[in-house]
Amino acid sequence: MNNFTKLSLFTVLATTTIFSSCKKEYESIQRVDDAAIKSYIAKNNLTSMQQDPDKTGFYFQVTNPTTGDLFLNKDSVLYDVVIKSMQSGNQYLKSPVNGNLGTYVGYLNNFFQSSLSTSTTYNIPALRTATLALKPGGVARILLPSYLAFGRNGAGGIPSNENLDVTITTYPYKKQWQFDDVKIQNFLTAKGLTATKDASRVYYITTAAGTGTETITETSTVVYKYTGRLLDGTVFDSSTDGTYSTTLQYLIQGWKAIIPKFTAGAKIRMFIPSDMGYGLSGNGAIPPNAVLDFDIEIVSVTK
Repeated sequence: MNNFTKLSLFTVLATTTIFSSCKKEYESIQRVDDAAIKSYIAKNNLTSMQQDPDKTGFYFQVTNPTTGDLFLNKDSVLYDVVIKSMQSGNQYLKSPVNGNLGTYVGYLNNFFQSSLSTSTTYNIPALRTATLALKPGGVARILLPSYLAFGRNGAGGIPSNENLDVTITTYPYKKQWQFDDVKIQNFLTAKGLTATKDASRVYYITTAAGTGTETITETSTVVYKYTGRLLDGTVFDSSTDGTYSTTLQYLIQGWKAIIPKFTAGAKIRMFIPSDMGYGLSGNGAIPPNAVLDFDIEIVSVTK
């Protein structure tokens, strides 16, 4: 056998060995994860857990079946998600209390959460598959092996090769504004408040009528005192010393809709749906799809 033939044979054998070892390692992870999940199911008596239809390796169950039609890929879904460790029970991720997540069902496999401290979008088809087994308002629990989740690299606080217990809770609303309107109405009822609903879907309460004569336009310079809260009372911004000055063009849509109805001296409280505030992206301490609660005093108006 000449040197060239020997070298070629060695290369083929080495390549075969490498790929074989990689395959064995990958299959080993599958076996280890599957054994762990089956043990978890038995230990916690999760008898309703079923293997996913495509036998990719995750298990799930519908814990709140509700009524209506099943989700389709084309449907919008408003949801919350909780992710915790199967091994330790540690909670790694939970949707914000004052907001919720939302996308199309068909996009649910592209999972991204900024609280994971990463800019990576993860491909987790199990979220979509489980949601397609739900009707709006339904809840699913997913047991997710590490190799179908965040793998050996982990993500944020989720360590390497971590099997996960995931709960996805959907809401019975097709549009975010519908959900926001219910949130506002429930808040008003719970607090015994009566508010006017504007055509913009912003609710407002007038606590003091304005005494000024200047109308507020896009170019008016207005000085405000204000406090902004989330619906649980968390203050995310405040300026109560009467030094905050701006024109309407730099304000969120909710302010733009209501402020021109008043003059200097007015005191109002506004409940702003998320699409008239900071929407799906949120802003700093304001989570995605958060309803905003503002106390506002219009100090002065200058043309």
